[in-house]
Amino acid sequence: MSATVPETKSFHVIEAVSLLEGAPVSGRRRWSARFKADLVAKTLEPGVNVSAIARNAGVLPAQLFVWKRQALRQGVAGRRDEVGPRFVEVETRGTDMVEVVIGSTVVRAPANIDEEHLRRVIRAVRSA
Repeated sequence: MSATVPETKSFHVIEAVSLLEGAPVSGRRRWSARFKADLVAKTLEPGVNVSAIARNAGVLPAQLFVWKRQALRQGVAGRRDEVGPRFVEVETRGTDMVEVVIGSTVVRAPANIDEEHLRRVIRAVRSA
């Protein structure tokens, strides 16, 4: 059973003047197609950190990964990865080792290494 309110009591309406702390300042952000395309193009460069690019642009990394995946699926953007390692004849000059430099990584292998095995090692280094 509810209590009755005496007629002498009054009610006041309180209006909020400012947003609550932590409330979003605006609604959903909109990004131009040009902005998205520029960011996705930067992510396709070999050896870049996609999360760092996103943070520098003020975008959540997950959002940039979504834009990149969409661009690749739609064929709007293409990867700039090499087709695969290219091999050249190397003169070993009495050494039994071959050195392959990939960015800042040096892969050393015996000179008689199987070509397919070396390809797998190079792919693993590039994907790491």
